[in-house]
Amino acid sequence: MKTVSIIGLGWIGEPLAFHLMGKGLQVQGSTTSGEKQEKIRAKGINAIRFSLNPYPEGLGFNALFQSEILVVNIPPRTRSGNGGFHLEQLKYLRSLIDHSPVRKVIFVSSTGIYPEAPTGEKYGENFLLTFENTGNQTLLQAEQLMDEGREFELTIVRFGGLMGEDRIPGKYFSGKEHVAGHTRVNFIHRQDAVRLLGWVIDKELWNETFNGVAPIHPLRREVYEKNASDLNIAPPISYQNEPEGNDRLIDSCKILRTGFEFEFPDPLGFLYDS
Repeated sequence: MKTVSIIGLGWIGEPLAFHLMGKGLQVQGSTTSGEKQEKIRAKGINAIRFSLNPYPEGLGFNALFQSEILVVNIPPRTRSGNGGFHLEQLKYLRSLIDHSPVRKVIFVSSTGIYPEAPTGEKYGENFLLTFENTGNQTLLQAEQLMDEGREFELTIVRFGGLMGEDRIPGKYFSGKEHVAGHTRVNFIHRQDAVRLLGWVIDKELWNETFNGVAPIHPLRREVYEKNASDLNIAPPISYQNEPEGNDRLIDSCKILRTGFEFEFPDPLGFLYDS
């Protein structure tokens, strides 16, 4: 039986735990507070208190690093600071991994790592990222920190905008004016994000990098209007008067070539909690 530890039983980590348990894997994960720990344990998941502040804190957290597979899903708080705190967190985490029996790691990253500039071709996993062209230097440094000098197998998954359930893109712009609706989206539904991580584990897709983005890219305006119509929320009042076609698109062909199929390939068909 494969054993998996999930660092971060949050919006993706908790449903991932249920998904893997449903496939017969032995799963445990981390949460940062006693209150969250009790709530998650009550649902049947073995939750362990663990946080990186940036040094490790918690109770019995070494058990997390006894699994064969480790899923790391602790995104940086990019809205505050310069990313230094997040990188310090990962340095301590790498030390824990390096001194553990963990042999396989999935590191959850973001398509925000790609340049912000629009491009004629979609950004793929083989695009050469540098400190000068990356859209997020912290993400690039984080991936490099996890990769350098490692003795474990590592797969990096770069998710696009995580949507579905209670994350409704149209709600964020309901009733707003001069909304940017002319560019195309790079979204992924939460169910597909969870399934993709499970797919990597199931198919042993190690030492790879995958973009996790739905293969169809409708206009933002189309998504917002569809949300408004389906969920009875007010659409944006007005949109920016900008021409279409100036898009920054992310390629999902690599994960599709492994046989993975999206349940929600088109963001216009995403399901939400109404």
